[in-house]
Amino acid sequence: MNKTKILVVDDSIFMRRAIESILKEEPDMEVVGLARNGKEALEMVEKFTPDVITMDIEMPVMDGITALEHIMKEHPTPVIMVSSLTKEGADATLKALDIGAVDFIPKDSSFGSSAANIESELKAKIRKFAKNKSMMRLLTSRKFSPSSPSGGIYTRPSVKPVSQPLHAPVGKGVTDGTRHVTVNKSGVKRVVALGTSTGGPQSLQKVIPLLPEDLKVPVVITQHMPPNFTQSLAARLNSLSKVTVVEAQGKEKLEPGVVYIAKGGLHLTFKKVGPSVYTDLTPEPSNCFNIPSVDVMVDSITDIYGSECLGVIMTGMGSDGCKGLTKLKQAGGTIISQDEPSCIVYGMPRAVIEAGVADEIVPLEEIASRITYHCK
Repeated sequence: MNKTKILVVDDSIFMRRAIESILKEEPDMEVVGLARNGKEALEMVEKFTPDVITMDIEMPVMDGITALEHIMKEHPTPVIMVSSLTKEGADATLKALDIGAVDFIPKDSSFGSSAANIESELKAKIRKFAKNKSMMRLLTSRKFSPSSPSGGIYTRPSVKPVSQPLHAPVGKGVTDGTRHVTVNKSGVKRVVALGTSTGGPQSLQKVIPLLPEDLKVPVVITQHMPPNFTQSLAARLNSLSKVTVVEAQGKEKLEPGVVYIAKGGLHLTFKKVGPSVYTDLTPEPSNCFNIPSVDVMVDSITDIYGSECLGVIMTGMGSDGCKGLTKLKQAGGTIISQDEPSCIVYGMPRAVIEAGVADEIVPLEEIASRITYHCK
């Protein structure tokens, strides 16, 4: 068995040993190096060519952000940020994701007493990213630009934008995640419900800023992130976009041209009062694997808008969103799924496509234009 080679980078000897201890028992994993700072990390990347790197942010000699910039420019490798700053410093985490980190593991104050808090999540993500050919294509296709606002820019081969409906038979494209569009435009949509997870913060920056200023519908988004992170994500997207982007606070009236992002740790649901629809935040159901949940959000919005809702599913691990979008499809709604080549993790879109409810399977850079088309 070819083991997955992992490099652990953290200035805390306890953290280095803790992460090593939760990985060394896995028969398919091997920790090949323990680096105390970014400078040592760069040397070990050259020496060991790891398959996955776990990276702290705040370190002496060279911090994690600087090391990440060098790694993505010189040796593109899946990097998972593991740092106390990813809990308190959401801005630093988003910057790391922009530069090229594929994901993050927030560690809270209880991590010091029990590394098991992140054990299963870290192992699952390492397995997902290791030796993933699609992932490596995405990483190597990034063009690093220190002068750009987001540090790293993801570019894919040129694809002609979709400005008119494309018709193709439902068949192979629906099962293998390749590009496919069969337009299901049963009237103009009055709301957009978008779900995403791993890779979402980076990918949303390729969608939301491209929405037109005069977008005549509200957009509601569930992005799997912990508390404190969604506020930073909303502020970042708002600074880049023509539409207004906010973290939902509850009791807000849905307005055209406004994007509402579910607050970390709470589900985003909706209530209709007279002709208006308002946001609502709730911890229930509490038995969901992800809170906020895409399924819960889409289920709630479908009850109000039915066929007038456009559902969008983007990159992410797992299958959250599939049940909700299946219900939306049954109600006459239209579903757009991100295609496999442009996904950082092809999990949530795959589930929707394999369930047979995706009307359109398109690259990331076409999602904004498809949203605009359906909302005209």
